[in-house]
Amino acid sequence: MPRTDYLFTSESVSEGHPDKVCDRISDTVVDAYLKADPTARVACETLATTNKVVIAGEVRGPEAVLRRIEDMAREAIRDIGYEQDGFHWKNAKIDVCLHSQSADIAQGVDAAGNKDEGAGDQGIMFGYACRETDSLMPAPLHYAHNILKAMSEARRSGRVKGFGPDAKSQVTLQYVGGRPVRATSIVVSTQHASDLGQEQVRELVRPFVLSVLPKGWMCKEEEFYVNPTGRFVIGGPDGDAGLTGRKIIVDTYGGAAPHGGGAFSGKDPSKVDRSAAYACRYLAKNVVAASLADRCTIQVSYAIGVSKPLSLYVDLHGTGRVDESRLERALSEVMDLSPRGIREKLQLRKPIYARTSAYGHFGRDPESDGGFSWERVDLADDIKSAVA
Repeated sequence: MPRTDYLFTSESVSEGHPDKVCDRISDTVVDAYLKADPTARVACETLATTNKVVIAGEVRGPEAVLRRIEDMAREAIRDIGYEQDGFHWKNAKIDVCLHSQSADIAQGVDAAGNKDEGAGDQGIMFGYACRETDSLMPAPLHYAHNILKAMSEARRSGRVKGFGPDAKSQVTLQYVGGRPVRATSIVVSTQHASDLGQEQVRELVRPFVLSVLPKGWMCKEEEFYVNPTGRFVIGGPDGDAGLTGRKIIVDTYGGAAPHGGGAFSGKDPSKVDRSAAYACRYLAKNVVAASLADRCTIQVSYAIGVSKPLSLYVDLHGTGRVDESRLERALSEVMDLSPRGIREKLQLRKPIYARTSAYGHFGRDPESDGGFSWERVDLADDIKSAVA
């Protein structure tokens, strides 16, 4: 029997966290290439440390884009809000070390003759959805993201003075009967102005936590931790080196569901690490939206250069109203899970990725220009019909 009474914790980090700075820069590069050429290929990694950024990887696309990458990286850092002695958008040294995509990889991925476009790599990808929140996301991660988003919006607008760009949150919820009922502890660490003391920062943070959590869910005062070390003035890449792809659990489901291991940021949609994970979330969310289950996990797998998925697995965690093997067949019927099929269905060859680099790739609202298209629930009726 699955446990129904327990505590579960998820964390989030802000756009100014060192790893998220790197995700933002890498996805800015992806967007720039896709804007110039929707068929461009990008695999971009970024490292950031004290006043130093290194952008490396492989690309295939217009040469003119390469000449603008340093300026785009500076603008991304500026937009995040870094104008500090140890990390400044204007003064940081930026090395661009991108090179052409491997011909060996290209020949396996590109369509040719009767061969359809293959997956950009081997791997396993997961998608998940549940009824804990309106966004069909796990509640601990949902609230952890939203606390930091609210703080970031207040910082950017100037409504609250004293917050820096770097921040982390952690939310522990109590589950009773398998449903979240309250927070048992909240942790928020935020970079702050040097003239603010710990108690002042605590009171700046408190309203954002209270505004995000459902009424009556706030933890006990002794379990509300704000900057537990006492001081957080030096932050961002000056305080800790950052790398692309180190926050994959923050990016997905906060540990409430499996993760295949591959990061998303810095990769164009021919890489199934990204596109197939989006497709799995799309299918899982539509299964739950169709009221076929209260929880749904989906796994797919691929081989590099091969267009069809090697496997499709569905787990409804005992909450299903349809047989799982029957649902697996139905999902294969309603959506083409080849790399080409995913990209066309979700319209992924657009410059829509920089916005995904903070506060999660899932649980967001679909946008009019195609951003977060995998969060639509327009497939629910098709799935219901296919399993009827």
